[in-house]
Amino acid sequence: MPQDNRALRLTWRLLTAATGLAIALAMLFPLVWMVATSFKPEPEIVSFPPRLLPETFTLDNYIGVWERLPFTRLFLNTVVFAGAVTVCSLLLDSMTAYALARLRFRGKGAVFVLVLVLLMVPFQVTLIPLYDLLAGLGWINTFQGLIVPRLTNAFGIFFLRQFLLSIPRDLEDAARVDGASEWRIYWRIVMPLAVPALLTLGLFHFMYNWNDLLWPLIISQDTSRQTLPAGLALFMGQHVVEYGPLMAASVLTLLPVVVFFIIIQRRFVAGVATTGIR
Repeated sequence: MPQDNRALRLTWRLLTAATGLAIALAMLFPLVWMVATSFKPEPEIVSFPPRLLPETFTLDNYIGVWERLPFTRLFLNTVVFAGAVTVCSLLLDSMTAYALARLRFRGKGAVFVLVLVLLMVPFQVTLIPLYDLLAGLGWINTFQGLIVPRLTNAFGIFFLRQFLLSIPRDLEDAARVDGASEWRIYWRIVMPLAVPALLTLGLFHFMYNWNDLLWPLIISQDTSRQTLPAGLALFMGQHVVEYGPLMAASVLTLLPVVVFFIIIQRRFVAGVATTGIR
């Protein structure tokens, strides 16, 4: 019997490892295909049967991206947009989450229910009224029109509130006894303890806004305010898609997000693992 149990556990581990490996390969395959395609000439890309690795290695697609697009301008616009939204959202979301998780005030439950309701409302529902409001303010094709509507996020508030509920109250109670203000408790005690959740949420915000196409495409009217996803749409015509430059630009667009994730991956896993534990 013990040998049968060991054999069963070994079989289960092998099946789990094989399943995990198969899922990982399935998720990585589109990325590998995109990178490999970015180094192929156009005739080889559209040839049949398709091949994963390029027969003729070329950098023409990457050169074409820099020659045909104001790539530096689009890249800087995306950095400003995604970076400003991420930093401001972390500040405002964390302040709201701190109030909902650590403070006692009348109507706190109603505010939290409102946050949950907003979490369920699709962005497309508010798109036209929001555009009319920004047009009335003269904010179309401006950075403030891109950034201000994204300054806070219902998901970020909910995510951080769940994490802050898991932090013991002993430290902040001791700080109040010592005369610390609520702002000092928030900034100097609670926020350092919430760094894993902040980095995790920061990655979510940065990645979402970095890859966002619809909102920048509607608000920005020329390349002076367009972001990279909107610029990539220029390679997709009504009848022809230029796959080589499109894949090359996609690889360049993906690199900052990958670097960001590599830098914070340990904190990211810790933040996901501990959020919601109370």
